[in-house]
Amino acid sequence: MARKKYIYNPQTLDYEEYKPSAGKRLSRFLLYILTAGILGVAVVAFIENTIGSQKERMQAREIAFLQLQYDILNDKITNIDALLGEMQDRDDNIYRMIFEAEPIPTSIRKAGYGGSNRYEALNGYENSKIVKETAKKIDVVESQLYVQSKSYDEVYNMAKNKAQMLSCIPAIMPVKDVDIYRISSHFGKRTDPFYKVQKMHSGIDFSAPVGTRIYCTGDGVVEKVMTGAGGYGINIVIDHGYGYKTRYAHLHKSLVKKGQKVKRGELIAEVGNSGKSTGPHLHYEVLKNDKPINPINFFFNDLTPEEYDKILELSEKPSMTMD
Repeated sequence: MARKKYIYNPQTLDYEEYKPSAGKRLSRFLLYILTAGILGVAVVAFIENTIGSQKERMQAREIAFLQLQYDILNDKITNIDALLGEMQDRDDNIYRMIFEAEPIPTSIRKAGYGGSNRYEALNGYENSKIVKETAKKIDVVESQLYVQSKSYDEVYNMAKNKAQMLSCIPAIMPVKDVDIYRISSHFGKRTDPFYKVQKMHSGIDFSAPVGTRIYCTGDGVVEKVMTGAGGYGINIVIDHGYGYKTRYAHLHKSLVKKGQKVKRGELIAEVGNSGKSTGPHLHYEVLKNDKPINPINFFFNDLTPEEYDKILELSEKPSMTMD
């Protein structure tokens, strides 16, 4: 029950009950409502500006959660990238080396993975940078995994064909029963017999009588049979596959034709003295990817360890070539 109010009436000299008019009661009510409304708006504004609305708090928690997940994802991508690097290293330096395959160039492993506008749709957001960086890392790993997968396919095929590959790689001397001391000149810088200057000798010279039989050192296909009077004279080039070729030069005659398939140990020619030559001999080369390499590293089927050590010692001594 509301408390009654009394006011002093000087005319009646007595206290009388105070009864405000309807207008005053209405104005007081409206003032109360207005004050309460202003206070309510102020409180809501304060809460939203300092604490945030419930929806904003939920969004803030969601953004923080997504940020954490992106950080975790980036850590995982970094670990995957490190593991992929180890796989690439083993692939180039172990697996591909076993099968005499060239390492995959870095330019291919690190090839591009998209145009300049690839991530344009990710721009314009508060967290665009982290999303773009994560997307880029994933694309890089995906691209490198594709290259690595293709490399493993190639290594797998080489492993299946290992027996065939081993039969193709040059592995014997081209002239049988040759005393290692009859190798008149080795691979490397040697004195040219015509110009008396040091020149690169790209093969090995086997001193032997005209007509001495010459044998193919690995399975392959005859690529060239040159019969001209050039520096090599009559010479044969055999393609063994897997990047290997052999050349047999200064021949007396060739016993094979271009395109003919040959086997290791098959008779292919006779020693001669054709071309730029100072005497009967066979100039023998081994080429890998069209670059001459030292043939003595491919005589392992014919030499004992002691003979191999001796031939290495002889190859270090200065000598004059026969061509």
